Amino acid sequence: MVHDPLSGVLVPFNFKHIEKQVPELRRFDCRIETVSFDPLIDSSDISPGSWQQIAGIIGENYERHDGFVVLHGTDTMAYSASALSFMLENLEKPVIFTGSQLPIGMIRTDGKENLISAIEIAAAKINGKTPVPEVCIYFENHLRRGNRTTKFSSEHFNAFDSPNFPPLAEAGINIKFNDRIILAPTVRKNFRISTELDSNIAILKLFPGIGRETVQKFFSPPPSRAVIIESFGTGNGPTAPWYIDEIRNYISSGGLVVNITQCHSGRVDMGLYETSRLLLETGVISGFDMTPEAAVSKLMYLLGNYHDAGIIKTLLNRSLRGEISP
Repeated sequence: MVHDPLSGVLVPFNFKHIEKQVPELRRFDCRIETVSFDPLIDSSDISPGSWQQIAGIIGENYERHDGFVVLHGTDTMAYSASALSFMLENLEKPVIFTGSQLPIGMIRTDGKENLISAIEIAAAKINGKTPVPEVCIYFENHLRRGNRTTKFSSEHFNAFDSPNFPPLAEAGINIKFNDRIILAPTVRKNFRISTELDSNIAILKLFPGIGRETVQKFFSPPPSRAVIIESFGTGNGPTAPWYIDEIRNYISSGGLVVNITQCHSGRVDMGLYETSRLLLETGVISGFDMTPEAAVSKLMYLLGNYHDAGIIKTLLNRSLRGEISP
């Protein structure tokens, strides 16, 4: 983003302007090619169509490049990184999202270090191989798995966290990779892009005193194909019969319900308390320790690529790209 002197607001801008602001890019011992969206958009306007476009650009250039850096607004970066992690199958090269909290043209911008380090990691080779063949987010000295990351601050440079999973790498004087937790490429399987996404889902965030009419709007016709419940603590919710009945009827009609926690860290453990045992008995699916961003994008991916509810339920319970802890 740059500051528009006429309107006084921040607006998207072309990568060529970044090259002027970050002349250090010319010092890299690698070839850097750039592609810009036309028109450029604010990250608040990101949609599944945008993810398909990003995936398509990566696919078109996959064989000619060793890695990819995606410059992205911070507000929805975790959603995009999560979505791309599911769309890009059998990935053998790094795809690193980065951006900044302060615009690149400002004196104290964090964008320079983020961009330079992201490119350095994307171009890195250890024994002839990339050290991190994953979709990641690089921000404020940390490289994190994209589908484990969430934005937790609108003001601090350290804006992102992966509360249930350690960083894949930390950048200081040297860049130290956490090899033990980095996903290895799938042997003997070719890179593949799955662009089919179904965004017909809803998120219901519980709060004390939530009313029946509010809940009914999420589960009554014409319903979405899936509802994500952001529940209390380890997956708890109201025990009122009407609440359980709404969920049970929705599931009986073919809908999917996934339970994730509102807490910044931790996981859902349905059955630990009576309040979550009732949800488990109605057929609600545990989201374990998935972030909201990962739960949303994983559901879009599964609903777009599979029609059998049984298969979708099985895959929701399985870690496909490292989005769920063992």
